[in-house]
Formats: sequence, C-alpha cells, structure tokens
Amino acid sequence: MRFHLIARLSLSKSVDGDVISKEVENFNRYLDERSSDAKIDSWSIKENVLELSIVSGTKRRAHDILLNFRNVLSKNLGKSYRVGVRGIEVDLYEVRFSLDKKPLRDISIPFADLEIKGNNVRMILRETSEEFLRKNYVDRMIRLVKEKVENQYYEGKKEFWKLIWRSEEKEPVWNKDPTEEMIKRGWLVQGPTKGKWFYRPQLAAIIRAMEKIAIEEVLKPLGFQEVIESHIVPFEIWLKTGHLEGMPGEIYYVCEPRTRDIAEWERFIDLVKITREIPEDELRRNISLPKAGICYAQCPVIYWSLKGKTLADDSLPLLIFDRTAISGRYESGGRHGIERVDEFHRIEPVYIGKPEQLIELRDKLIERYKRVFNDILDLEWRMAWVTPWYLQQAGKVEVEEGYGEGVIGTIDFEAWLPYRGDRENSKWLEFQNLSILGDKYVKAFNIKAQKGELWSGCSGIGLERWVAVFLAQKGLDPENWPEGFRRYLNKLPEGIKTL
Repeated sequence: MRFHLIARLSLSKSVDGDVISKEVENFNRYLDERSSDAKIDSWSIKENVLELSIVSGTKRRAHDILLNFRNVLSKNLGKSYRVGVRGIEVDLYEVRFSLDKKPLRDISIPFADLEIKGNNVRMILRETSEEFLRKNYVDRMIRLVKEKVENQYYEGKKEFWKLIWRSEEKEPVWNKDPTEEMIKRGWLVQGPTKGKWFYRPQLAAIIRAMEKIAIEEVLKPLGFQEVIESHIVPFEIWLKTGHLEGMPGEIYYVCEPRTRDIAEWERFIDLVKITREIPEDELRRNISLPKAGICYAQCPVIYWSLKGKTLADDSLPLLIFDRTAISGRYESGGRHGIERVDEFHRIEPVYIGKPEQLIELRDKLIERYKRVFNDILDLEWRMAWVTPWYLQQAGKVEVEEGYGEGVIGTIDFEAWLPYRGDRENSKWLEFQNLSILGDKYVKAFNIKAQKGELWSGCSGIGLERWVAVFLAQKGLDPENWPEGFRRYLNKLPEGIKTL
C-alpha cells in the first residue's frame, strides 16, 4: 500500500525558507526514528504558502502525517515567530493498493476515481477537505473497494444450509392456504396500505395465544425479563448496527414536521379542504428529512439502552425481551399472506453474557422451542445451520456436526406448508431463528463485562410466522387443533358479522 499526498499550508505570514527546511528536516528525523515508512519528500514555499509532497506506506497514512506536521509546525512557528497555520488545501491524494482478487466488473465509490489493472488499484481522491482527512474517510474507502470486489464473488450464492435436526412427519389436516381461507371467512382484511393486514377477533385471539405460549413456555421459564422500547429508531443506532448500510431499501422512514405553527400549515390545510387530495409539494415543504425509521428489529434499541455500560458479572447472562415495538420492513414484490408482510408483530429476546453462558442458553432455548413446536403446536419442522455468505467469507462461523458444536451463527427453524406442495420438493418456511452473534454488537455499543469476553445474541419470535405455520398444518377448525394449543385457546370469539 502506498500513499502520495500533495498539499498546501497557508501561513499567517511569510517565513524564511531556512526555517521551513529545519522544520521539515527535524520532522523527517522524527518519522525515521519511529520507523513510520513515511516522509516529506519535497517542499517549496512561496510567500506565505508552503507546498508539501508526502509519501507513506502501510504503517502510517500520508494524511495523518500531514495533520501531524501541521500541528508541529503551528506550535513551533507560533512560539518562535508568531506565525500560525491558517488552513490546508489538498492538490492531489493518490492511494495505491492491491486486491486479493481481480474485479469481475467495474466498480465505483464516492469521492474518488478508480483505476484498476488486474489486482492493482490506483485511487485518486477528488474531495479532500481538512475535515475529510481528519475523519479518516480514506481507510473506509479502501475497505469499501475491497468489500465491493469481494462481494462480486459471493453475489447470488446461497447462504450455507445444513440440516441438524428434523421432527417426525405429521399428517396435515388440509392443504389450503390459511390466508386465503381466513379472508373468505372474514377473519382477515387486507390493510389500508401495502403489506399490512387488519386482524379481526378470531385471528387476533390466535396471535395473542401464540404470544402467551412464547412468553410462558419459552421466555419466563428461562428467566427473561420484559422491557418496553420505542417503535422509532434514530439513524445513529442503525449506523452502529449496520442496518442503515445493509438494508436502506427495506426501511420505513420517519419524517418530523418542520414546525407546529398552524400558519405554516395553512396552505396545506386549504388545499386538502378544496381538492380532497394530498398536496405533495406543499407537504414536502413542511416536513424535515428523515432522521429515524420504524423499528426493523427490536435488538438495536436494546443494545443502545446499554451503551457504555459495564454489566455486573453476577447479572450475567442478561436476559431481556421486548414485545411492544411493531416491526416495519418494505417487502416490495415479495409479499404473500400473513407470512411475508411489511408490518409484523414480534417478540425479540436478547441475551448478553460470557461465551460459555450463551452456548448453554442456546441449548436451553432449543429445548423450550422443541417443547412448544412438538408438544403444544404438534408441528412438522426442522432445524438447520444457516451461515450468511458474508459471515462465511469473513471466517466468522464454525460449522461442525451437531448444533452444539457451532459457535457464532444462526439456527433456523423451518416448517412444511402443505399447501405449497409435497414436503420434499416444496419450499419450507423459516418461522423462528436463534443466533449467537459474538461481540459484534456489544463492541459497537461499548458494552463491557467486569472481566472477560462478552457476547450477545437474539432469537426473534415472529407471531405471524408461528400462526401461518400452525394454521397451514392444523387448519382453521379448533376441533382439529392439538390439545396442547387448545389449553391456551379452546374457543374462538364470534367475530364481526357483516351484511
């Protein structure tokens, strides 16, 4: 890796060249003593403008050297000559580095022009203000180029999937799509906006029964405590968790009004009253750009609530869950029934503890889920290790025989939907998962243990998914439901009668 930077420092007044020569010589000696593989290789001064050429290697970046020299020069000239450094302008910043693999097609990134020949990259930065340099965007740009090339080799690849357990086969009571049948019966109404549903009393009762089962049969026996969080998540949280860069096209964004002053909204109100339509241009004028979004998953806010904290060892593992925040995900083109929606109801258990504690907890969670899915819901289902490609290629996951051997990664719980076809050839529905995520999020939010390593994980319980799987296998008639579930819901409400 090689960096070449040409920049100009504006001084408050002219300085003799011999003075600058001594400063550069001393600074280069300072760099050489620290084996920093960097130096000011040439310079010139004209009146009060000092031009520098800086080269560096991997150990230190040229822009770090520039900022370091600016501070040293400002201190020394100020002390001896009452001269200050007023500003920095960059004329050229060139970075050369190599890639592990050749790009499969052209790539581009903001703020720079790229020239790629084989595995070699020449990156010329276009926008390089002093603030740009101080915020160290350069390293992120280098990582982004490497990441984009790496992604080209993994795009379209399926995530790793390995069966680790399967229930016995169960005879379904029917093979109809429960969503379509519930619409016919009036249990379910398509929502007022895309990907949303209105759940009438019968279906609402089933969803609440599932919620009660999850809490009483899985979470409370293991000691999970309930918390309540906001539905709205500011961008700063998603910047830390990676959601904002990972799925910006799936987020529902939240805008605030620019003002509550009714006078500012008068024209908007008048247009609504006259046209009975939404005046979009006037609306845009009165709202701010989004700074937050609707909850995508509850865990980011849970981590945020603990940011900068040190957790007492005797409180570990920390076991908490939220069931209030409704999740919103824009699923354009992929919606179907109640199992794939834009708005869904979810219980999010989050666990934070020592690695050995989380591995033990994972096994306990699996046993509780088995009790629910086998003994209460009587489902035909299976478990599989699923390792997303980005974890595989980063070497983040061990996958061995048996779920007890894997360390960081996700176990998916999948169920057969008879209406999709036979169990061997149709696509099963992922209706539950369980993840151990290592130190990714505790590090992002600077959450620490009193001593030793701290990990976290989560196991999102999607209530619509539980219901979709159960009804697909057991039908809508309570007489066909297993006794374990009927202990939680034996009779459906009468519902709403319409003419």
